[in-house]
Amino acid sequence: RVPARRNPMATRTRSAARGKATIPESDGAYGGIHVVHLVAEYWPFARSGGLAEAVRGIATFQAKSGVPTLVIMPLYRRVREQTEGLIKLGDPIQVPFTHGRESVQLWQYDDSAAGGARVVFIDHPGLFDRDGLYGEDGRDYPDNHVRFGFFARAALEALPLLVDHPIVLHGHDWHTALAPVYLRTVLKDDPWYSRIATVMSVHNAGYPGWFSAETRHDLALPEEVYHWSKMEHYGQLNWLKAGVAYSDYVGTVSPTHAHELRTPAGGFGLHDSFIALGDRLVGILNGIDLDIWDPETDPALIERFSADDLSGKAACKAELQRRIGLPVRDDVCLFGMTARLAEQKGFDLILGDGLLYRMPDAQFVFVGEGEARYRNGLAEAAHHMPEKVAAYFDFTEHREHLLLGGADCLLMPSLYEPCGLTQMRAQRYGALPVVRRVGGLADTVEDQVTGFVFDEYSSEDLERAIRRALALFPDRERWQKHVVEAMGRDFGWHRSADRYLEIYTEALAFHQAK
Repeated sequence: RVPARRNPMATRTRSAARGKATIPESDGAYGGIHVVHLVAEYWPFARSGGLAEAVRGIATFQAKSGVPTLVIMPLYRRVREQTEGLIKLGDPIQVPFTHGRESVQLWQYDDSAAGGARVVFIDHPGLFDRDGLYGEDGRDYPDNHVRFGFFARAALEALPLLVDHPIVLHGHDWHTALAPVYLRTVLKDDPWYSRIATVMSVHNAGYPGWFSAETRHDLALPEEVYHWSKMEHYGQLNWLKAGVAYSDYVGTVSPTHAHELRTPAGGFGLHDSFIALGDRLVGILNGIDLDIWDPETDPALIERFSADDLSGKAACKAELQRRIGLPVRDDVCLFGMTARLAEQKGFDLILGDGLLYRMPDAQFVFVGEGEARYRNGLAEAAHHMPEKVAAYFDFTEHREHLLLGGADCLLMPSLYEPCGLTQMRAQRYGALPVVRRVGGLADTVEDQVTGFVFDEYSSEDLERAIRRALALFPDRERWQKHVVEAMGRDFGWHRSADRYLEIYTEALAFHQAK
């Protein structure tokens, strides 16, 4: 639980804040740019996948670097119930929307004492005080278009209370895609907003935010937005398409994925929109928090280890085998997989034609939550091969630390993977990834050096990669050389910081030149 902190901004009102700086200017490399991240989930407050961790990583690095950094997200029920130290920011603000004005309370959590970003929450109980983030029992909430359209509009209304210029508004995925749309249409004549530059990050174009055309009447948007070059897509609304069309710059989370988005196979129907951006589409690789994911200091591990002393890795493997009920053997290669149980992650390759049943002497452990068909398939394999397969369907970060600390290899045979974080963590923990050459996996795993890479999305190609790992594993001296090489790769956020600075300054220049 988050400790309480006092904040001198707690009673500011909008009239006092408009036109007056509420964050000190930065003397660092960002030249005083105020970066505002707009996101639907942010670790540790709310998380459904890698989005929350990726945005947390870059925002925290920027804040630690002296950049004025603000994160705005919805106040979900789980945030309200599990977070101590939320501070009310003044009186409620009134947000114009479809049927008049809606009252919204702003809350803040200040993580600056720990080196993190300031986080402000949009509190509208009717839209966000629910059990789920996006839905319940496997179904999306039917009013998600209203929930996240209103979130974007409310965040824009709150901005003058929270920051001063120059501002770069950095939105993440479809949930925030209407922010640049409102900014360039509804608010285009307001001089305060006209100076804001926008960057839209595409973390997963496979989920672009599809809604029926009729829902546009619930969003307080002008009819001009419903056009084939903007938001209309085959008779429906495509939110990500709109965000791309109205943003100054667009980023995605790896260089390879930036190329894939420009292709019919990898652009999810939006390849023409991405091609039209030209050099305003930029691929910047995500990073991992090297303080949290460090086998030399990780409190979750039974023994710590490093590239210089791998003895603790063997102890972690034995402990993992004991905990999951597999035979404790150091002579067998242990493959781990921690991922959402979804088609994207390649579970069809693992379960589709009995690959697990055909594998020779090896062990497999799976950790993840998601679709029932994959959960049932893994449970059945574990039932029939208890000495070989284990599966757990209650994901926790602690369990992921244990898995990576003990596994010899990580399975990540993704259908597509814009970036991926787990393969980076795995290498740092000496677990060699078995990955498909796609997206960020292609950018972070070197075949036959730090892992095993295959090309075709097929069980046969995955099986060949696994068997290559099994053939190398008995040669302990060669195997450890690969492990040491993998553990030495640098996946920290500092690699990406300069590139983000470049696109922020380029986005400001592009917007000012329009």
